[in-house]
Amino acid sequence: MDWTPLAGTALGAFVGVGSTLLADRARRRRELTDRTRQERRQIYVTVLTKYRLAYEAMHAAAVTGRDQAEAARETAVREAFRSSGCDEARETALICAPQEMSDLLEAVYATLRDLQDGFAAGDPPLDSPQLQERRLKHAEAIWAARAAMRRDLEQGS
Repeated sequence: MDWTPLAGTALGAFVGVGSTLLADRARRRRELTDRTRQERRQIYVTVLTKYRLAYEAMHAAAVTGRDQAEAARETAVREAFRSSGCDEARETALICAPQEMSDLLEAVYATLRDLQDGFAAGDPPLDSPQLQERRLKHAEAIWAARAAMRRDLEQGS
């Protein structure tokens, strides 16, 4: 009996199954990478949006409370920060993001807390150069985080 046709068939089946398994593995890896990138993108957008909402709410509370007693203004500003949802978004990002990104997000958060302290205390005044300097530090931290986020999201592309 000639085993050549049987051996050729077996070898062909082995090559076919092997190539299918390799292709499936590559597809699964690509899908996982895409899904991870989409999840990170959503987390990054959420945290930056929540940081922005916190800033806007605190600023509005400071403007509204400008002529109120210090305690009332401070309470309003701190409540605006708390209700913005930025702490929850920050924690999610810190858990899911790479360490470099977590460090940058913490830097943004620190500038946001610095603004909160200023808005709550009413010092520096809203129209002062000192407050503008704090806002600029916050904006620079946001831009640095955005740039790092873009790099992180493009790495898997």
